[in-house]
Amino acid sequence: MAYSGTTHGLTSFATLAGMPIIAVFSPKGGVGKSTIAVNLAWCAAMRSARTTLLWELDPQRGASFLLGEDIAEQNQAQSMFARDVAPEALVKATEIEGLDLLAADDSLIALDSFFSSLGKKKRLHKIAETLGKRYERVILDCPPAMNETARQVMRAADIILVPLSPSPLARRSLDLVRGQLALHCKGHGWVLPVFSMIDRRRKLHIEACEANANWPVIPMSSAIEQVALHRAPVGTYAPNSAAAQSFITLWSAIDQKLGKNRG
Repeated sequence: MAYSGTTHGLTSFATLAGMPIIAVFSPKGGVGKSTIAVNLAWCAAMRSARTTLLWELDPQRGASFLLGEDIAEQNQAQSMFARDVAPEALVKATEIEGLDLLAADDSLIALDSFFSSLGKKKRLHKIAETLGKRYERVILDCPPAMNETARQVMRAADIILVPLSPSPLARRSLDLVRGQLALHCKGHGWVLPVFSMIDRRRKLHIEACEANANWPVIPMSSAIEQVALHRAPVGTYAPNSAAAQSFITLWSAIDQKLGKNRG
């Protein structure tokens, strides 16, 4: 079950300007990052009727796969960071009304070394601003690593949503994100921890949720596991499930808070 319809964990937003960027990021893999990004993008487009871009930065292409994209047609995703290709030229529509995809490809495997040699700390932010002229919401599906690409994301994002499993190692990942944000990206972004794959039958999971009662929760469920089978967001095939409601509730709280900060 998701957290209630209040804005738990979202009370410290500063006033945001322009198009908001929501990064789904964790330095630890296997926490449901791409699944969360895809389902939140669906909620943004279908529930909030926002023109939405899902920008995939992870060369593993999990988000693309979950949206039914099999093969990267172009190998130019890194080229837009070098200003060789306009990012708009790489964007494609999805089957979901109001949702476009800027897909990753193998060229992003070398993105971190490119950023390190480029010496431009806000290149990703500048490209996001350009893309933001066409969209009301931009959601980033980020690679699971703490490096220069991650710092570029942190400088660009208004919200850094960090999926976590209920374990001490996961909490260390959250501390790492907050530490890097304070060290390299002062004044940028707010961190929103989100428990992912929570099983209420397990004592460790229950205790973790009770200790952090204001963190949103995405449950462990067969409906979410079937995202990879259906290659579609939960809301398209199990709209009345608790899993679908958890994503809707999380997104609604985020979107409502963003709207208030622009009121």
